Amino acid sequence: QVQLVETGGGLVQPGGSLRLSCAASGRLFRINVMGWYRQAPGKQRELVAAITSVGSTNYADSVKGRFTISRVNANNTVYLQMNSLKPEDTAVYYCNLKEFANYWGQGTQVTVSS
Repeated sequence: QVQLVETGGGLVQPGGSLRLSCAASGRLFRINVMGWYRQAPGKQRELVAAITSVGSTNYADSVKGRFTISRVNANNTVYLQMNSLKPEDTAVYYCNLKEFANYWGQGTQVTVSS
């Protein structure tokens, strides 16, 4: 079984920065995709950014140029650096890992407010 543990959410003012981390443990395959999704109240869960095990990345248009996803394969950790945060970035952020199955973290709240 795979477990994902997220850290790094919180309250930040508009224009500020936060860094989310997600550590995966358990029986993992070398080839996978790790990513971050978010869900705001009353909205569907949406992809924020994803990164393959060889470093290819994909971003939602709304975060391009502001967010950066990265990973360290040696310790099965994925990061999301979020800069120039906006109130519309407020959501619960979920870590995701896709290999033969689809795994989710418990979610971490990010609130952007003055």
